[in-house]
Amino acid sequence: MNLSELKPAAGSTHSANFRVGRGHGSGNGKTAGKGHKGQKARSGAPRPGFEGGQMPLYRRLPKRGFTNRNTKDIVSINITELNRFEDGAVVTIETLVENGVIKNPKDGVKILGNGELTKKLTVKANAFSASAAEKIQALGGTTEVI
Repeated sequence: MNLSELKPAAGSTHSANFRVGRGHGSGNGKTAGKGHKGQKARSGAPRPGFEGGQMPLYRRLPKRGFTNRNTKDIVSINITELNRFEDGAVVTIETLVENGVIKNPKDGVKILGNGELTKKLTVKANAFSASAAEKIQALGGTTEVI
């Protein structure tokens, strides 16, 4: 079963165009599902978040900073993680996901130079730190920015 396959039990929901306030025989007549009296029974009931005139929570909390729409979420991995590949292997983002080094590549993968590399590899990633590229090339491997 997937999340996309979930649906309510049969008969537990009504259609969106259910006709309310159409007499007792409809099962939803008289007060039309709004109960008796009170603010929520009237037309013009307050919007969600209204706190009866008290300053609402969304206005009491301070606004901090901003969210940059153009930011990229880059996944970084250290060069020691590449030691799990065989000597001479081609390391791509797909092979990193297959081997469980990363779960979700998001907007890109950057290789960082923390640690030691012991194998000659051809590494294809979105970005490399200077020290990572230097260590990969020192062992005879190649780096390719995709």
